[in-house]
Formats: sequence, structure tokens, C-alpha cells
Amino acid sequence: MALHATIYKVELSVSDMDRNYYETHKLTIAKHPSETDERLMVRLVTFALNAHEQLEMTRGLSTDDEPDIWQKSLSGEIDLWVALGLPSEKVIRQSCNKSAKVAVYPYGGRVADLWWDKIKGTTTRFSNLEVTAFSDIDTSALAALASRAMKLQVNIQDGDVMVSVGDSIVYITPMQWKGAA
Repeated sequence: MALHATIYKVELSVSDMDRNYYETHKLTIAKHPSETDERLMVRLVTFALNAHEQLEMTRGLSTDDEPDIWQKSLSGEIDLWVALGLPSEKVIRQSCNKSAKVAVYPYGGRVADLWWDKIKGTTTRFSNLEVTAFSDIDTSALAALASRAMKLQVNIQDGDVMVSVGDSIVYITPMQWKGAA
């Protein structure tokens, strides 16, 4: 018997003082059976970091030709391609050719560090690529906040991120490994 996605209802309030963006997004997210709470929460935080009125969650893990999150222009071009985890150099190259800007958010501690050491030399040619990592301590703390109905408040200031759900607060310091030119 095939496993079905679990539906999460999220009210995501974003206060991004760095970009002067203040908005609440009501999201319905399908969590793939193989997706962890950690990945789901990283997806929500990356959504908040890139929040825009046209930003959308995609089908994610169930498709190979779409990012986890994207922003399309009104004419259908991909303005922003957001990928989570540790994509291959081939996937990064294809993404950079399809989108005006690509943001990759690796996580997973030492595994992410090894991935970056292996791939960083081949990414210098992509001027539209940005790579921002999360520590495994931060993402583990985020995973503990996950529930099927969440009211998430994300505050961003000076690059630091505060995520709160009810009385629980997690502070995250994203590490920029590569900035877009």
C-alpha cells in the first residue's frame, strides 16, 4: 500500500527587517512520506528568508524537474529557484540556466561541509548562485517545533533568524558560503 503525504496547515508571519518585508502567508504543505520534520521546517524557514507575494512551494520531493520553492514572474519565467539539501553540480548547473537566481540551502552538519568542499570549486562560474547553510544544531531545534497546525513567527534582522511557535523560540544563524554576484 502506498504511503500518502501528510498535510500541514501553516500560518507563517514574516517580519524581515533586512528587506522591509512584513506579511503573513497561509500555507498548506504536503509533507512527502520520506520527508523529515527537519526538512519540512527548513523548507518553511527558507520560504521566510525569500518571502515574496509570488513565492510558492512546489511539489518538492515528488518531482525531479522542480525546486522545493520558486518564484515566477507574471509572464512565467523563473525568477528564483530555491533548493534544499545537497544537490549535485549537474542539478545546480541546470537550475542556474533555468532561473534568474538560484538559492541553495544545505543542511546536515558534517555531510553538508563535505558536500560543499567537493562542489564549491565548480560553482564559481555561476554568478546567479547563492549558497546559505544551516547548522545541524539549528535544524534539529527547528524539527522539534513541527506540528500539523502551526502559527510560525519568523523575525529576520541583520542576517539572524528567530523562529517562534507558541512559547518555543529557536535562533538560527544562516552561514553564507557563496553570495550571488
